[in-house]
Amino acid sequence: MYPTGLFFWMVALAHGALAEHVCPRPSNVPFAILDIDKREYERGEEVTFTCIPGYSHHSGSRRYTCPWSGKWPIITLRCIPKKCPYPGPLQNGIVDFVDLSYQSLITFSCEPGYILYGTDVSQCMADGQWSETLPECQPVTCPPPSLPEFGVISYHKLTPGNVSIYQDMIRFECLSTFALFGNETAVCMATGNWSGIPECRYVECPHPTGIENGFINFSVRRTYHYMERVDYGCHSPYVLDGPRESRCEKTGSWSIKPTCKAPCKIPIKRATVLYNGRKIKVQDDLQEGIQHAETISFFCKNKEKACGYSVPTQCINGDLIVPSCFKEIGRFESLWKTDPADMTACDDA
Repeated sequence: MYPTGLFFWMVALAHGALAEHVCPRPSNVPFAILDIDKREYERGEEVTFTCIPGYSHHSGSRRYTCPWSGKWPIITLRCIPKKCPYPGPLQNGIVDFVDLSYQSLITFSCEPGYILYGTDVSQCMADGQWSETLPECQPVTCPPPSLPEFGVISYHKLTPGNVSIYQDMIRFECLSTFALFGNETAVCMATGNWSGIPECRYVECPHPTGIENGFINFSVRRTYHYMERVDYGCHSPYVLDGPRESRCEKTGSWSIKPTCKAPCKIPIKRATVLYNGRKIKVQDDLQEGIQHAETISFFCKNKEKACGYSVPTQCINGDLIVPSCFKEIGRFESLWKTDPADMTACDDA
C-alpha cells in the first residue's frame, strides 16, 4: 500500500498532464468567424470557420479538430471579397471603377450632350449585387427653334417625335426673293441651345448690263430679285466664253457675266492643216477662219528624216500664232516641193 500523500501527488500529476493537452483558441482567420468561440477546446472537439458576409470561401479547410497533442494544425482557410458583375455598358455614358469587389464603389457619368437619370454611384454589397440599378443617359433636348421672318424650316431628326434632341439638325430656307444670311443649318447642341438662327433678307439687283459683241435674251428693263437669272448670247461669229447665265446674288450684284470672244483668221494663203481630225486645205475650207478656243495643226518637215509632223495651235480671242517651223508652199513651188502633210509621218518613219 502506497502512503496516502503519494497517491494524491500522482493524481494531481496525471490531472496536470491531461490539462496540458487541451487546445487554445485557434488563430484568427481574416474575414472569418468561429462557430464555437471560447478560450479552450477539448481533445477531439471540432470547430468550423465561416466567412463573414461579403466574403466567400476561396481555399483551405473550414473544419478543424483539436488533436491529442493540444496544438491545432495549420489553418489554411482563406476568405476573399465577393465580386459583383460588371453593370455596364452605359449607353452614351462612362462607367468608372477601380475594383468590382465587395464594398467597392462604381461611378456613372454621361458623355457631352446627355443627362444622367438615376444614381451616379453604386456600391458592391455583401450578396454580390450592386446597391443601385444602372442609370440612363438621355439626350439633352432643345426648345422649338425660332423661325426666321420670311423663312421655313425642315427637320432632320435622330428619333421620331415632336421633341428635338442633341445633334438633331434643322435646315433653313427663305421664301422667294429673300436671301439667307447665316448658316443654312443649325444643330441642337450639348448646352440645350441651337447653334444659330439665320436671317432672311429681301434682295434685289439692278437691271443687268449687256456684254460687248453680245446681248441679253428676253431682257426686261426692271429690277430683279434674288436668284433671278438672265441669259446671254453673242453676235455671230463671236462665241460665248464663260457661264451663259448670270444670277442675282445676295449681295445685290450679278454673278460673273460671260464674254464674247472673236474668231481667228488663218494668217496664211495656202496650207494643208489638221482640223477636227481631218486634213483640209485652208484656201478651200477655212477662208472664214476658226472660232475662239478651236485648235488646228500645221504640218512641218523634218529635213534629216525626210518626214512630216504636226504642231497644234489654238485660237485665243482673235489671235492665232502659226508655228515657226511651218513653211508656206506657193502655188508654183508645189510643182516640185512635197507638202509635209503628204510626207510619211515622223512617228511612223
